Amino acid sequence: VQLQASGRGLVQAGGFLRLACVASRSIFISAYATGWYRQAPGKERELVAYIGTSGRTTYADSVKGRFTISRNNAKNTVYLQMNNLKPEDTAVYYCNARRSDQMAWGTLAYDYWGQGTLVTVSS
Repeated sequence: VQLQASGRGLVQAGGFLRLACVASRSIFISAYATGWYRQAPGKERELVAYIGTSGRTTYADSVKGRFTISRNNAKNTVYLQMNNLKPEDTAVYYCNARRSDQMAWGTLAYDYWGQGTLVTVSS
């Protein structure tokens, strides 16, 4: 398993959770753009938060001000702190790490996904 996500849980609206995504030793997470995605029942997977190799972060409008993505290079782990959770945040959350290297013969792309972790927010 290249990416191992954890932190699933059931919380009430207004509560908080922290998701963690631990990368295997073969992946130096600092060299990858990493993100958290989510997929709610009957909906398409959507990007929630993203952190680039420079540390620059991007958030979906629906989670701005409530969610924070961070990275601990020493632990090879990316986190998603989720505060003030809402029922509409209920979904399976996936972590993703990707990078592309320009080689003499073309582009070598890496794209890893965690197994998904369920977050349920009750009203």
